Amino acid sequence: MSLERNLIEQIEFFNCLTEEEKDYLSNRSEIKVKGRYAYVYLADEPSVYLNILLKGTIKIGTHSADGKEIIKSIIHPQAMFGEMCMMGEEKRIDFAKSMADGVEYFTVSNAVMLELINRNKELSKAFMRNIGGRLKTAETRLESLIFKDARSRIIDFLKDSVARRGRQVGFEMMFKHSLTQQDIANLTGTSRQTVTSVLNELKKNNLIYFTRKSILVRDMAKLA
Repeated sequence: MSLERNLIEQIEFFNCLTEEEKDYLSNRSEIKVKGRYAYVYLADEPSVYLNILLKGTIKIGTHSADGKEIIKSIIHPQAMFGEMCMMGEEKRIDFAKSMADGVEYFTVSNAVMLELINRNKELSKAFMRNIGGRLKTAETRLESLIFKDARSRIIDFLKDSVARRGRQVGFEMMFKHSLTQQDIANLTGTSRQTVTSVLNELKKNNLIYFTRKSILVRDMAKLA
């Protein structure tokens, strides 16, 4: 069994495929590896490949007119990225950049994915659920930027990150990450100085403890 075929078995998104469809996909896909801070793709490049992250973390973002990086989302293993190639995007409007060494991802052309979606109705439904979930997340983030202050957005980021990616350590919740404080600022539409101030305030009040690679939330109910 090829590496691609073996990994397809481990990707939840492809569980609905038949054995024949998995063989078809494995013969037309590729596994790629990127080092830390390497671009998977850049804005304005042709948008022809859909990707699924297998290992590591990737950030999706863009740059403002003055060159400031704006992070739109953080991609974790089993999540899809670059999927707008399936929705008529001809050139990338965002960049995708690795955040750690040894980032691995599964990549396949939109033509091959469209062929499989046309064959398999369950795959089509799974893809639309993925797009729907991404849109819902984007809407929630937009509402947060409009209606909430900087401190609330940073706390919401912590709570959401712990809820999605955290693990329980005793009575506390640990969230491991590859984010700098500038990354958190870019994600929450704040400044690095504001992120530093809020994190230090929460730490002083014994609500969190943080290092460069992890954030420990001592009591989710009191984090407000």
